[in-house]
Amino acid sequence: MSLPILLTVDDDPSVSRAVARDLRRRYGRDYRVMRAASGADALDALREIKLRGETVAAILADYRMPQMNGIEFLEQAMDLFPHARRALLTAYADTEAAIQAINVVDVDHYLLKPWDPPEEKLYPVVDALVETWKAVGDRPVEEVKVVGHRWSEPAYRVRDFLARNAVPYRWYSVDEPEGRRLLDAAGAGPDDIPVVVTPDGESLVKPSTAEIAAAAGLSTDPAGDFYDLVVVGGGPAGLGAAVYGASEGLRTVLVEKQATGGQAGQSSRIENYLGFPDGVSGAQLTDRARRQARKFGAEVLTARKVKALEARGSARVVRFEDGTEISAHSVILATGVMYRALDAEGCQSLTGRGIFYGSASTEAQACEGEHVYIVGGANSAGQAAVFFSRHARKVTLLVRGKDLAQSMSHYLIEQIDAIGNIEVRVRTTVAAAHGGDRLERLTLADADSGTTEDVPCGHVFVFIGAAPHTDWLGDAVARDGHGFVCTGPDLLDEGRRPAGWPLDRDPYYLESSIPGVFVAGDVRAQSVKRVASAVGEGAMAVTLVHRYLEER
Repeated sequence: MSLPILLTVDDDPSVSRAVARDLRRRYGRDYRVMRAASGADALDALREIKLRGETVAAILADYRMPQMNGIEFLEQAMDLFPHARRALLTAYADTEAAIQAINVVDVDHYLLKPWDPPEEKLYPVVDALVETWKAVGDRPVEEVKVVGHRWSEPAYRVRDFLARNAVPYRWYSVDEPEGRRLLDAAGAGPDDIPVVVTPDGESLVKPSTAEIAAAAGLSTDPAGDFYDLVVVGGGPAGLGAAVYGASEGLRTVLVEKQATGGQAGQSSRIENYLGFPDGVSGAQLTDRARRQARKFGAEVLTARKVKALEARGSARVVRFEDGTEISAHSVILATGVMYRALDAEGCQSLTGRGIFYGSASTEAQACEGEHVYIVGGANSAGQAAVFFSRHARKVTLLVRGKDLAQSMSHYLIEQIDAIGNIEVRVRTTVAAAHGGDRLERLTLADADSGTTEDVPCGHVFVFIGAAPHTDWLGDAVARDGHGFVCTGPDLLDEGRRPAGWPLDRDPYYLESSIPGVFVAGDVRAQSVKRVASAVGEGAMAVTLVHRYLEER
């Protein structure tokens, strides 16, 4: 078979030769490096490559080219090789265009010229491009088929689970001929939805999350029964702990009940995370962290709900809902928080049928031309408003407080102010939701005037408050009045150690009331609710795990 191709496009002959030379030096043994002098020439070359049945791994295109600039070229190149990774070569003055390309055209990276030394500025970017391409390549994508009703909550949960776990799927409504044919083939009827059909033809009727995960090829069963470290929760803190634990030689398993990424994984774009000046979507950040953890040897279990935690001698035991268990020398709790439910009449019955918690990206297409409401005033709500403004006719942000400055980052407030189809209504809450099979109207309450108003609404996305996912812990570890897990200094009462503490030392900073059980991220009492701090706490918790293990 011929080697996959790295294509460079630049109208400046000296730049074109330089980038091709540097690419051949590093990648010439595994890839064929080609160059073109214009976007039109490059498209002709790509068409020939397509006809010959060859593959393109990555394309590097200059932004400033006559007749067709780099962004315009990459848009057309995507039609020919949608799986090829894309980078834009820019001068410093063009960085704004490069950021626009990342946001609009789905460019993976941009490179500033000149890129000397290539070992620091060029090769890391191309390494990331080819690594991502290898993970996907040009293989035919095997899709899971999902049959359901558009406004069925169970069907929505299946689609959301598959999307958040990066499992390709195709949706069929029971009202479509193909959807009905799939139901007939599965021996199911309209009342049996959702039906999931795997790529090998297996039909699952009203499947559980664990059944879907297993059928989609996600890992659900641990390879062993004893580890150095069990991480419970797959958000930024849990993924950070898994990466650092596995990379430092600990036998590590991460357990997640739904999908890795947590609330951050649902974010359409995180723009204040260190090292990503042009922003990164929560899904991209999660995918990279998940692959990084697996690269170092961490196991990642999905759709496994943890029921209890206990200390059994020197072992720390995590019990699952199905009655099985795994043990370890240490545990890191990183279960994060959940969005609080809207406490208003009619909201519970319409959840998944117009009322969604978190940024349900699977609903973006359905919001085309609609008026969408976002409830909440923190960063997650702001990011969702910016995301849905690109799809909806209008987005209204409902904020309980007097302004956004109390809870939202300044950069997001500026973005929202600059987007014409986003409206912010402060001191406003949802008083009721109305509808039959789906959400049709909201009743909004104005706290200043004391009046209410009914508005037509088909989609509302909720980002209010944060409830820690700790009920399953019971009395196993000390928690505060809101359910967050207490650690380190918070466990001391006027310098006295917590009752039952067996060691001749104070609890470490991130250590819970059980020695060897550490806590990281949003679930910890007094934590800073930011992605960067959660990742940092995950790494710090692993350092404390090492210290704890050295004591044994």
